[in-house]
Amino acid sequence: MSHRPIILGIVGDSAAGKTTLTKGIAQILGTENVTVIGTDDYHRYDRQQRAEMNITALHPDCNYLDIMQQHLALLRSGQPILKPIYNHTTGTFDPSQYIKPNRFVVVEGLLGYSTPALRDCFDVKVYLAPPEKLRTEWKIKRDTLKRGYTEAQVLTELQKREPDSDRFIRPQRQWADVIASFYPPIDSTGEGDPLLNVRLVLRPTIPHPDLSEIIDRDYSDLYPTIRLTLDRDMGKPVDVLEVDSHATADRINILEQMICADMPDLHTVCNREVNPNLGNIIGTTGEILQSYPLALTQLLITYYMLKATQ
Repeated sequence: MSHRPIILGIVGDSAAGKTTLTKGIAQILGTENVTVIGTDDYHRYDRQQRAEMNITALHPDCNYLDIMQQHLALLRSGQPILKPIYNHTTGTFDPSQYIKPNRFVVVEGLLGYSTPALRDCFDVKVYLAPPEKLRTEWKIKRDTLKRGYTEAQVLTELQKREPDSDRFIRPQRQWADVIASFYPPIDSTGEGDPLLNVRLVLRPTIPHPDLSEIIDRDYSDLYPTIRLTLDRDMGKPVDVLEVDSHATADRINILEQMICADMPDLHTVCNREVNPNLGNIIGTTGEILQSYPLALTQLLITYYMLKATQ
């Protein structure tokens, strides 16, 4: 390869929305240009063994972090790997798979930033931090519909995992360049409304597009639907971009063009005729809905990845 792959990390707790965001990013960049790696494949023990040993998949001792690190380093240098495969349906391991890196590699999972050597493998690091109530709802829905659990089993597992979530997963937030928190609007019905707001903490560890004009462009009568503010996160100054689910298409288009103007390679991404799936989500009755906060998050992360190629 003439240029090494660009590696994006998407880390967060179980059912935080990692796979949904990963799929959206891959669609924007073109699935033929993206290699997706799930770090659950590096579990050391299968589901039955974990239950017998009373250890959760969130614990570093339950994962081959050294092999994960070795594989990410190989992918970063453009070399292929023989990756293990963990089957979430059966809770066991399938035969390993030969993987070659494409132009972009997206690595999503639980423990991607847990060691300095792992963190050094990423060009862009994103951490997903939805409210715990919302994450619980997502996990119950996913694990009951797709993994064969009952709601009671999911709740019991969440309680069992909580100490490891607090000790090993949430501390990784400190290493992220971007922290994305999707959350329900104030006027949400609380009945699984799929259209969420987003709060993006933008740390100065990577270059961000100039979005300062958005402060002057949003003329809402009472409360701006797009907000860019200065704040402090973990004691350090950060920019915070918030986008409400009911922001208008006109205001979203302004913000999109600000991002695209700073990165000419994004012209096809910003063209909704070329990329109609930007920000698409499935509603509660199976209909396709447009989420502007998700679209902006996908677009901004794509910006960071393309910026890293320069």
